[in-house]
Formats: sequence, structure tokens, C-alpha cells
Amino acid sequence: GSLASAAETPKSSSYPNVIVVMADDLGIGDVSPTNPDCKIKTPHLQQMADEGLTFLDAHTPSSVCTPTRYGLLTGRYNWRSRLARGVLSGTSEHLIPADRPTLGHLMKAAGYHTAMIGKWHLGWDWHKDGKRIDFTKPVKNGPDINGFDQYYGHCGSLDMPPYVWVDTGRVTAQPDREEGVTKKQDRYGWYRNGPISPDFKIDDVLPHLFEKSMTYVKERTADDQS
Repeated sequence: GSLASAAETPKSSSYPNVIVVMADDLGIGDVSPTNPDCKIKTPHLQQMADEGLTFLDAHTPSSVCTPTRYGLLTGRYNWRSRLARGVLSGTSEHLIPADRPTLGHLMKAAGYHTAMIGKWHLGWDWHKDGKRIDFTKPVKNGPDINGFDQYYGHCGSLDMPPYVWVDTGRVTAQPDREEGVTKKQDRYGWYRNGPISPDFKIDDVLPHLFEKSMTYVKERTADDQS
């Protein structure tokens, strides 16, 4: 999943802060607001639904990673991009051109500071051969060209190398080895072999991103911009 945030700046002090949480591959039966008998209880989502608005008439031409994100950010059908089907890899070229208006651009134009934290999966410009990526150089054409002042996350799905964190254009730690788990070794926990950095822990990705998201929200609040 991913978090997109727009925190108000001094010139927009009358505007509310906005947090968008993207959870792709989420079924209507997975959360309590739409299924009281769901296997995992989601009391906070239930509270949000009870106190806010719930939209139950929604349609999508594709519910998986890349096209979901493309549609949310651009407002366009995913098949209007060069990716008519499927998803991008961890080394795919950026999908949304810099001149394509996005939700991030609209929020910035309204005076917001914008951030993206989590799984990007819309491509940025690394060498297509993961073994030839120069991790010492800045990442080009990432979320920053699509309307985000800052970002923290990884490029593809959790089974797609390279397994590194990128903080607003810079890798946080250089890969020091290759790692992977085959489907034969773990039917449900497999991930493709590839470069991995010492600070990227597969099992800790979700709590790590949660902490990063909360830190960002608290920092913006401390700056009196919440």
C-alpha cells in the first residue's frame, strides 16, 4: 500500500490536511464497513466509515497495483497509458509523463505540501538490468515529477528487486548482497532474487512504512502546518 499526503502550508491555512491511503488488491469483503463478518477486524476503518462517507458504487477496469495507482493519480483509464495490461516491474521506466496533470499537481497548485510514502509502482528511470544500476546516482523521474515534494518508498511490488529504500531521489543504503526466495521454498512468501540493501527488511516493510508515515504527519504538525 501507499500513503499520499497533502499538508497545508502557511498560505493555505484555512484548508484541511488530506491523507489518501491506497490499498490495492483489497476485496470488498476484507474490511468490516463492507463486511461485518470479515476475518480480520478493522475497528478504525469502521469508525471512519461510521463518522464519514462511504462510497459503495465504484468501478475499475483493473484492480491491481500499477493501473490502480495510475487511475487514482491521473483520473484516466489505465489503458490510455503505454501499459495496456499487467503491471510494471521494479526497474520499469516512469509511466506518467511530467506534463501529465496528477492529483499531486492539483494539491500543490492549491498551496499544499505533498508527500508520497510507500509502494510507488509507477516506474522511475533506473537501468532495466538491475545488476547495472548505479545506486550512487540520484533517481530520475520519480514521484517528484508527478507532483510530490518529497517521497519515501520502493519502486515495485515486494517481490520485485531491487530491494532498496529511496528517499526523495536518493537510495538510503547501497545494496550489499543479492537475496531471494523461490516459490518452491515458500509458496506464499517468495520474492525474486536481486540486489538488497542492509536497511531493507522484507518482513518489516509494512511497520516501517507505517512509522515513516506517522513521522511525516507528526513533523508537519510540529511545523504548525497541520
